[in-house]
Amino acid sequence: MSELIQIITADSPEIRDRSLDGFCRTASVPTLLAEAAALDHFRRESGNLYQRVRAQFFLYAIHRFHLPFRAGVPDGRPVPFAALEQILERRFNEAIEILLAQLPAQRLTAATSSALAAAYHGLAFQTLAAQVRRSVRAVRGNQWMSRTGHPADYPLVQDEVLIREVGEGPRRGGHEDGLQGGEGVGRFGQHAAGDEQADVVAGFLIR
Repeated sequence: MSELIQIITADSPEIRDRSLDGFCRTASVPTLLAEAAALDHFRRESGNLYQRVRAQFFLYAIHRFHLPFRAGVPDGRPVPFAALEQILERRFNEAIEILLAQLPAQRLTAATSSALAAAYHGLAFQTLAAQVRRSVRAVRGNQWMSRTGHPADYPLVQDEVLIREVGEGPRRGGHEDGLQGGEGVGRFGQHAAGDEQADVVAGFLIR
């Protein structure tokens, strides 16, 4: 089994808490590439969220802080534009597929490794965010929080406000005389009768 996968899946804190940087500093380029391939396969197959996300962050660190700076890894040509488009559109899995597909035909370059780092980094946080959304929506009453695509979707917006007991207290005449207890006031404080005058009653703008 891959040494880094053993670190991720270990029950013993002595193994699980080993430094990734300490391993990578002493590993050769072929070893790092083999570990990266094993981690990529593992993060696709693992059903454990913690292990899957940790593997993604391991891949990010390997491609961001180690492989691009090794003597045997050339700078190389620019990465495929299609991969950059997918990263910018937050389609990280698709970007990874494009970048990995070209590796059998050519050597890994620093540019490709850097792009893979960006994709794995985004994918790790995307995986965590998806789990948060699932957890929130699993609780009845919270499902609206991630499903608001229009102002009308917010349940706290009221279509009408009832002004109650407006008739109490001294009246100055004019507009207030036209407001009776319980009279309807439209959305955003528009008076149902369409009066062009304006006044403030109980904090609402009445037109």
